[in-house]
Amino acid sequence: MRILTGLLCALALTANLAHAQANCADATDQAAMTACADRAYKKSDAELNRTYQAVTARLRDAKPLAEKLVNAQRTWIAYRDAECNFSSANAEGGSAYSMVVATCLDDLTRIRNETLKGYLSCEEGDLACPVPAK
Repeated sequence: MRILTGLLCALALTANLAHAQANCADATDQAAMTACADRAYKKSDAELNRTYQAVTARLRDAKPLAEKLVNAQRTWIAYRDAECNFSSANAEGGSAYSMVVATCLDDLTRIRNETLKGYLSCEEGDLACPVPAK
């Protein structure tokens, strides 16, 4: 009986999540808004990872630059986490906390992705751009 109850609860949760995914623009309850914010962040993070891999591929033959990129990315992650921890402090303990954190993570991740994308379009001879042109 416990297994059946657990399966029914899981099915109901899955149905609610699927409904929330389809209606992010119309989300009105906290659970749906949080789910939408989480999905947006996961999407941005996946895009950032693809861009980061593209930048590291360009730095394959430039080990010192690749090491600096790794250091910069680790430092950026620490900054992102600390900034979102700070900026969401007033929501801590409340029902909106997870959504506020996810929204912050999404915003900063998108900005970082644009920064890294910019490195992929460096022109030959641009000394202010550390990633070699194709």
